[in-house]
Amino acid sequence: MNIPTGVAISGMGAVSAIGDDVSSNYRSLCASRHGIGPIRQLDTPHRGKFLVGEVDITNEQLIERLAIPAGEAYTRSTLLALLAAKEATVGIDLADGNRTGLISATTVGGMDATEQYYEDYLVSDEHRHFIPTHPCGYSTEQMARYLGISDFVTTISTACSSAANAIMLGARMIKAGLLDRAIVGGTDCLSRFTLNGFNSLMIYTDGHCRPFDEHRNGLNLGEAAAYLVLERAGQQSKAPVAYLSGYGHANDAFHQTASSDNGEGAYLAMKQALEVAGLDAGAVNYINAHGTATPNNDFAEGQALLRIYGDAASIPPFSSTKAYTGHTLAAAGAIEAVFSVLALQHQQIFPNLNFSQPIAALGIVPQTTLRPTAINHVLSNSFGFGGNCSSLLFSSNHD
Repeated sequence: MNIPTGVAISGMGAVSAIGDDVSSNYRSLCASRHGIGPIRQLDTPHRGKFLVGEVDITNEQLIERLAIPAGEAYTRSTLLALLAAKEATVGIDLADGNRTGLISATTVGGMDATEQYYEDYLVSDEHRHFIPTHPCGYSTEQMARYLGISDFVTTISTACSSAANAIMLGARMIKAGLLDRAIVGGTDCLSRFTLNGFNSLMIYTDGHCRPFDEHRNGLNLGEAAAYLVLERAGQQSKAPVAYLSGYGHANDAFHQTASSDNGEGAYLAMKQALEVAGLDAGAVNYINAHGTATPNNDFAEGQALLRIYGDAASIPPFSSTKAYTGHTLAAAGAIEAVFSVLALQHQQIFPNLNFSQPIAALGIVPQTTLRPTAINHVLSNSFGFGGNCSSLLFSSNHD
């Protein structure tokens, strides 16, 4: 089935706990080298208690790399976003007359600065220029000014499906003829607010997360940013690295922070992505699962996969890469979109780390070693609080 208007991916950039560009992220994935460790930069009483996926670059180093003038108020989420977006747009002239949009996802926004300076705001003017950075949309506006994008600028914040939805919106706008090009993705830094929040929900592990393992007991948080450049196929600025062939979004309307046991939203999102791409489920060669390693999420996602494929033996190779990076919240859909494209480019399935025993009630087993194989289509899942479930399909061609 031909897609009415193909959507090409002509650039991508990424920064995470396992690398500060796409190439270094790929090398870590191939080497099964995770980035989960003790908290080093975030100022929190939980230092020494929790493991996280921190990006090993300070804000000062990011400001220097990005040549941001001294005294400008940029929070960590925005700095990480700019680093990834700059890599994604290398060799692309954003002022070439094509209608270019920026669709960026974040949930943390400028929370890290608010946490750091709130008490100081009350007694001093020194850091008050950070006050406007708190809302999520401010980060996107700063990115747009930095990159010189003004045709369309918006922010998506749908919890952990945020970046996947940003990518989906960009593709839909291109296919509808509203944009020629879209810079899409997401960013979130670590913050005390999110760390405390997930701990209060009692879904933060005391060790390394174990996606899809019978004894999984919670997630590790991480920070990351990743962006893709989407363009109309056949009219892209550079040779495409892959195509976005399908996408789907659904809401299981079950609970504010839990998925339904039968994975209704996940099932509907995957089903819709396959329908948009015009593919049968059997055409998918690899699934980059959401796989947060929480008891509820992995069970619900597993149930949804069984509903799509009928039985465990029919599910294609799948893995969660969150044991590498931690759960990067709004950035997850974008960093894992990059990993999905890397799987297509290099014809490799990346391993699911820390797995030892299948979930007894499901009987599904993730891929646990680096596996070279023929890959034409990759399905990537991103599910969030509020029942927000999104799936993206990446393909080696758009026919």
